[in-house]
Amino acid sequence: MMWTPTLRTILFASLASLFVSARCGDQSREGAALFIFGDSLNDAGTNNYIDTIFRANFTPYGETFFHRPTGRFTDGRLIVDFIAEYAKLPLIPPYLQMKGDEFMGGANFASAGAGALDETYRGFVVGMETQLKQFEQLEEKLRKKMGSEKAKRIIKEGVYFFSIGNNDYFMPLTFNPDLFQSVSMEDYVGMVMGNITTVLKGIYRVGGRKFAMMGLGPIGCVPAMRVLTKNGSCLGEANKLARLHNIALTSILTKLETQLPGFQYSYFDFYTTGSDSIQYPSKHGFKEAKTACCGSGPFRAYPTCGGDRGVEGYSLCRHPQKFVFFDANHPTERANWQIAQLMWDGKLSVIWPRNLKALFEH
Repeated sequence: MMWTPTLRTILFASLASLFVSARCGDQSREGAALFIFGDSLNDAGTNNYIDTIFRANFTPYGETFFHRPTGRFTDGRLIVDFIAEYAKLPLIPPYLQMKGDEFMGGANFASAGAGALDETYRGFVVGMETQLKQFEQLEEKLRKKMGSEKAKRIIKEGVYFFSIGNNDYFMPLTFNPDLFQSVSMEDYVGMVMGNITTVLKGIYRVGGRKFAMMGLGPIGCVPAMRVLTKNGSCLGEANKLARLHNIALTSILTKLETQLPGFQYSYFDFYTTGSDSIQYPSKHGFKEAKTACCGSGPFRAYPTCGGDRGVEGYSLCRHPQKFVFFDANHPTERANWQIAQLMWDGKLSVIWPRNLKALFEH
């Protein structure tokens, strides 16, 4: 397809109770904290607090549940919002939003546009390495406020949720597709895995033991990738990278479980479950799985949702719950809810070696 400056600009702009309060009552296993790392799939508003083009702090984002934009890249709640509910926790706030000694059930470090690689949208995101540093800062604050033993228990019993990798592959496929002529896909995935491994070990070193890992979905089938093909089909190179990523990630998790005493994990097969929703939308209660609810152009794949990126015209569907995708890259609230249900108490065929319910309770 022809790459016009406008299209490049548009695409770049897109790809982009219990618990434990500061007073610290006793924490039970039922209220294990939730710490969230990753990208826009679970960014609850981090990017509202940094200077970036990757934002969703304008309508119609948030219209379904919150009735206002919150910074979430969907019409309502995120996957982790539902997970928090199932775990009997409040909505977990962005770390950058937390004030003083505030601590209510965990912290969300995820940043839209972030990747495992430092160079992925550098300067526009809170990268994964910085997310780890923020977690280390939070742990230090907890020790000072609550005392070493309580802080240690919170960190150890907490669940560490990851959705990362999407942007590491979106960026080169969109802006530097010739990269894989000089670097093999396997080697590139290896670099991504190296950084993910470093962060997992970093959290483990601080005291974290329970990790909830989302594999990549069929990223070549999101509207933003379909528009890069001649016939609107899924982008094969993107899906190949996702499969390589998932194979490597499951291998790493298996190794870490044997190498690190007490290391536990849940791995969610987002590729298989996501492919099923896209290929058979009616089976899951959807009517549309190729075109986004909000945006413009073919498949509403141009990230103009809200008209806040220098493009005046955009289309918005009347019933987001009938769509798999809300915008060019992100699921609707209903799709997020279905994903969260599978992660929480799904069968071992989609999340293994334990689901999140078991991970929280163990």
